Amino acid sequence: MIAYMNEQAGDVFAREMLLDRAFGPARFRKSSEKIRSGRLPSEGLALVARDGDRLVGSVRLWDAAAGRKPLLLLGPLAVDDDCRGSGIGAALMRLAADRARAFGHGAIVLVGDEPYYRRFGFSTHGMEQLAMPGPFERARFLGLELVSGALDGAEGVLQPVGRLIPAQPATVAA
Repeated sequence: MIAYMNEQAGDVFAREMLLDRAFGPARFRKSSEKIRSGRLPSEGLALVARDGDRLVGSVRLWDAAAGRKPLLLLGPLAVDDDCRGSGIGAALMRLAADRARAFGHGAIVLVGDEPYYRRFGFSTHGMEQLAMPGPFERARFLGLELVSGALDGAEGVLQPVGRLIPAQPATVAA
């Protein structure tokens, strides 16, 4: 039985291994990484799927903005190879969108496969004047309004606005 829950501090290693298997080292060169780097996911919007003690899926949403328009950037969404096609990714996606809506967010954007994300309501509508902070494929830049009209007038390059990862205290050598 798959359980869906908030990501915990102890999930970091398993999540990073899952993402390495799913996307490889190229994931750190994506435009989305410029928004995620050095930041924490949006509060309450880092989710995992577990099969017993095993982490089998992960999705995170990040606080971003285009001009004065607040948005969430989704990604990455990953499911363990052994579990693909079982609905875990769809369940994580729906849970993330439902939570984002409940938390009062207006829109989610992502760079991904339109045929996959279309079923959740994502499209290129309202995305024409938005851009990622680096190379991206326009046809894969998709948005989902959680609140009607949330993408109206959205323009400019997405910028990170989320919480910074706290600085780690320096250790003193004895």
